[in-house]
Amino acid sequence: MVTVYFILPCYNEEEVLPETSKRLLQKFLSLAEKNYISAESRIIFVDDGSKDSTWKIIEKLHNKNDIFGGLKLTGNCGHQNALLAGLLTFKDNADAFISLDADLQDDIDAVDEMIRRFTEGNDIVYGVRKSRARDTFFKKTTALAFYKLMRFMGVDLVYNHADYRLMSKRALNDFAGYKEVNLFLRGIIPLLGYKSCVVLYERHERFAGESKYPLKKMFAFAVQGITSFSIKPIRLITFIGFSVFFLSLMILLYVLSIKYIAGVAVSGWASMILSIWMLGGLQLLTTGVIGEYIAKTYLETKRRPRFAIEKSLNKAGKT
Repeated sequence: MVTVYFILPCYNEEEVLPETSKRLLQKFLSLAEKNYISAESRIIFVDDGSKDSTWKIIEKLHNKNDIFGGLKLTGNCGHQNALLAGLLTFKDNADAFISLDADLQDDIDAVDEMIRRFTEGNDIVYGVRKSRARDTFFKKTTALAFYKLMRFMGVDLVYNHADYRLMSKRALNDFAGYKEVNLFLRGIIPLLGYKSCVVLYERHERFAGESKYPLKKMFAFAVQGITSFSIKPIRLITFIGFSVFFLSLMILLYVLSIKYIAGVAVSGWASMILSIWMLGGLQLLTTGVIGEYIAKTYLETKRRPRFAIEKSLNKAGKT
């Protein structure tokens, strides 16, 4: 039997936690009955600075049953940092760690297969969606575009995988050596190089509450992933700069040829204005991209803590 810690980041999840805890407890007891997991295994909820009664619910669950534990962060640090807090705080307590979202849209029945594949020697097991049939056309299209863009930028991602995964203790200990502030776990985990595999599952509808990833956050997440793992945008800017410079030389030769050779006056007002606007927009765009990288470098050099823990609840092992 293996000791497994389930890590669930939570932000304003008071509507889902009662049902989530009920389903997870049933799954936990089922796994224990099959001798898949040991009695020292735990379910850890990480409260990422929630404004509702999320932490009070976690405390009640913990007081009622030792299987449930919790971490309360001092403020809202973001999903990736909340997940990181749970993993790093308890990294010495278990043989394997399974991360999943509190809304349980990721099918928890896939956990059985994840643990089985772990016992077969896989240090990382990725939970991957079978399909996106339930997604809207817009979400399906943007998701596909995101993965293709990330691949083009040189980021090695597992297609249709979010943060539903199992990691072994040794993989997590190596992951702890990655100290960057700008986290993009989906890109970092494959870099570890440990033996891995995929478990397919069907993603469910959210049974309560609202999604914590609206379009604005999804876009910011995509920018975070690209700028944290790839310098291709900078190289693309260099390529565009050379291309525009070469094009300007061609236009200069064209203007000189028609003015001095053909003797035709160049009216060119519209083309001149268009060029000014085009080059002005290009300069603003490239400045923005460069600024994004400079900002990330600035944040990395400050080395501020990625999270701070206010309270910890876990009656088993070290915290």
